Amino acid sequence: MIAIVDYGMGNVASVKTAFKNLGYEVEITDSFARLEQATHIILPGVGSFKAAMDEINQRGLLEPLKELAAKKPFIGICLGMQLLFEKGFENGISDGLGFIPGEVNVMETEYILPHIGWNQLNIENNNVPFADFQDKHVYFVHSFQAKTEQKYLVATADYGTTIPAIVQKGHVYGMQFHPEKSGEVGIGLLKAFLEQTASIGGHVE
Repeated sequence: MIAIVDYGMGNVASVKTAFKNLGYEVEITDSFARLEQATHIILPGVGSFKAAMDEINQRGLLEPLKELAAKKPFIGICLGMQLLFEKGFENGISDGLGFIPGEVNVMETEYILPHIGWNQLNIENNNVPFADFQDKHVYFVHSFQAKTEQKYLVATADYGTTIPAIVQKGHVYGMQFHPEKSGEVGIGLLKAFLEQTASIGGHVE
């Protein structure tokens, strides 16, 4: 079972549909007992960094998420990816989950914000599992971006600045764009994540 974390700020229905379209059992839950039983943890998100972390803290999910990410494949989507980092500067300064070193701040670009629409991926660091997605288009909606070390970058996109589009540290991944809104390419990227981490999370049903 794949578990989508329900903390009141995620586009959970469309994310659930994306994984169901891959043929997997999916559950939306904020129950630690149910999250513990999942092979993979999905953290979606729509909204601001501070509001999301406030919700996670108020619901008592901070420590459970840290415990889960230490032992299970974990992926943050859109705002969920931003929360993986140490600190965010949206609507004030907030601590993030701290799974990947780095900070999240407003995009430094001359282009109009928010960045909305389709953009090409550039696969970094000769990342073989994602090599087939070079120059593929995915759908972005955001005004803030992560700043992190090159070694954590799987893919970037250009919007007058280099945007970390896919990040990874161990079995923790993040996608800044919306794979669930990115057609066959998005579904393919989610499948690649599941396949890459299958041996860690166990057999996905």
